[in-house]
Amino acid sequence: MKAMVLAAGKGTRLFPLTGVIPKPMAPVADKPMIQHIFELLAHTGVEETHVNAHYLADAILGHYGHETEVGGMGVRFHCEERLMGTAGGVKNAAGMAGFEDTFVVVMGDALTDVDVREVVAFHKEKEATATLALTPVEDTTEYGVAVLDGENLVVGFQEKPSPSEAISNLANTGIYVFEPRALDYVPEGAFFDFAKGLFPALLAAGERVAGYDAGGFYWSDIGTLSAYKQAQRDVLAGLVKVEVDGERWGKDLWVGEKARIHPSAYGHMEDQTFVGAGAEVGPGASFSGGVTIGRRCQVGGGATVKGSVLLPGAVVGRGAYLEDCIIGPGYEIGPGERLLGEALMRTAS
Repeated sequence: MKAMVLAAGKGTRLFPLTGVIPKPMAPVADKPMIQHIFELLAHTGVEETHVNAHYLADAILGHYGHETEVGGMGVRFHCEERLMGTAGGVKNAAGMAGFEDTFVVVMGDALTDVDVREVVAFHKEKEATATLALTPVEDTTEYGVAVLDGENLVVGFQEKPSPSEAISNLANTGIYVFEPRALDYVPEGAFFDFAKGLFPALLAAGERVAGYDAGGFYWSDIGTLSAYKQAQRDVLAGLVKVEVDGERWGKDLWVGEKARIHPSAYGHMEDQTFVGAGAEVGPGASFSGGVTIGRRCQVGGGATVKGSVLLPGAVVGRGAYLEDCIIGPGYEIGPGERLLGEALMRTAS
């Protein structure tokens, strides 16, 4: 089976983080979001995955090259010269990818542990042309929701309705299974969206569109900086079934290869903490509230870090205080600085 991971968009809701990193490459537990997706697909039997890149494509290709392998699954990257939309991006890559049988599409900027095999089996059972994986949400204003009939077939959509007006709370997760003929409804060379274009066209043509609502799987579209920080905490708390790189020391600490932690800092680590490969933690530094320290980061002696994410190469000076912050790659926080709720990125010179 083949899959496609969509990675072309700008991820504007995560700015300023996405001003320097394409959203699929934003690390979660020091691993790019898209890598978590690759591992999910590889572990569920996908043999070949294709990826479209556009915004900050060099960052993606610089990390992976044009081809790579994950868990025995081949991964190939294609560059979109211009944004084609979700469905348009798949149509654009279909010739190179060779989608001649049932295939899977996953958004490259979400975190999930859905069992893709179950979604595919449900799709085939329903003899559907397209299947959407759905999950219940409390706040429907942030999501497009699908309306199902008694057979779990989609009969309509609502785009971000208020809870009082919503006739469904089943959010579209951006995890799909398609038959190749679904792409016949996508115009060639045009910007075209799944939710606003393809799915309404399929319903209008009388095609079977199914909604997989099994519940029980984790999904976050990581659409805000707050959600990004929460995803880090969820991974470290074991709420999402993904692989965390690093050795687990006790219940709440993960330590990457060649990370150096001063012995006096261990007594100041509360809640889940991740210290990435090659990172350095100085004497008396303290962590609480769920903290991710990326690879090659430096945290000075006596620094306090609470509920924050340090991306690779970030530096926190001695005695600094960070709470609820995201510190970008290579960004330096001076000694004694105090920051609350900041998202700081180093701009290119």
